Amino acid sequence: MTTSGHHGNRTSARVKAYGEVLVEYEFHPEAKCSDSNGHACGKQTIGLLERRHIQAGQIKYIGKESNSLEDVEAGLIHSAENVYTEYIDMRRDEWQTVPLPILKKMPLVYLVKVSRLARSTLIEIRAGRSRPHRKNRERLAVIVREARQICS
Repeated sequence: MTTSGHHGNRTSARVKAYGEVLVEYEFHPEAKCSDSNGHACGKQTIGLLERRHIQAGQIKYIGKESNSLEDVEAGLIHSAENVYTEYIDMRRDEWQTVPLPILKKMPLVYLVKVSRLARSTLIEIRAGRSRPHRKNRERLAVIVREARQICS
């Protein structure tokens, strides 16, 4: 290990000296705080800092399968994200609470024309008996966004 130079080389790795770490820390941005006006802190923010307020966009319930986590630790599975199981709460499901109610209010003839989906498919989706595939869900979300912009 070495603390000199900008990079390491084939035989040594470059590490920061304690002094370098302290100098960088003095002006590091504080992600959890905001300034007195409520703006996110930057490197040069001064004065009394306040906690930043956040707004949850979506709540997802996930589980971790313990057997699979052992496989991650053993290196058999490369990403821990692959072992999470998502449990959908229908009361908080984004599809159920945002786009679907708007799609139900739109004329079916218009939806068939702009989405290029089959009439029967749209009837099943709007009735809640079917959930569109990702690509179709994205297409319908664009239609809902455009409709919301026109209405506002």
